[in-house]
Amino acid sequence: MDIIENAKVADVFERYPERIQKRLLFLRQLILDTALETEGVDIVEETLKWGEPSYVTKNGSTIRIDWKQSSADQYAMYFNCNTRLVETFKEIYRDKFNYEGNRAIVFDINTEIPINELKPCISSSLAYHKRKHLPMLGMSSLDISYPGNQ
Repeated sequence: MDIIENAKVADVFERYPERIQKRLLFLRQLILDTALETEGVDIVEETLKWGEPSYVTKNGSTIRIDWKQSSADQYAMYFNCNTRLVETFKEIYRDKFNYEGNRAIVFDINTEIPINELKPCISSSLAYHKRKHLPMLGMSSLDISYPGNQ
């Protein structure tokens, strides 16, 4: 696990209940690992936006992760609602994820995260400004793995 160098971000992670902290740290690592694999992404800045751990790149759209006490069995990955990101994810992945409007993918604490489908979503956000002009943000249905396509 990469070390959290921003002390304010580290403090926020420490305040989450342990069962949620583990899941959010997993999402954090998935974002960082996906950034390494995403063409055109050189630096990911870890910061706080609205008090939530956030990940920003030069040519991307911010990704935030958080958990709310009011929905104790869920946590989420938030995207800028003024982009086509979540709209595109819904079109490609349909019911593979649970969505909150056009701003988030919501995870249940008792459900496994579909990593192979989430990584392209993360990558699209991290490189959004280089991909926003492309149909479906450059995400292709050919890239999606279905049980029958393997």
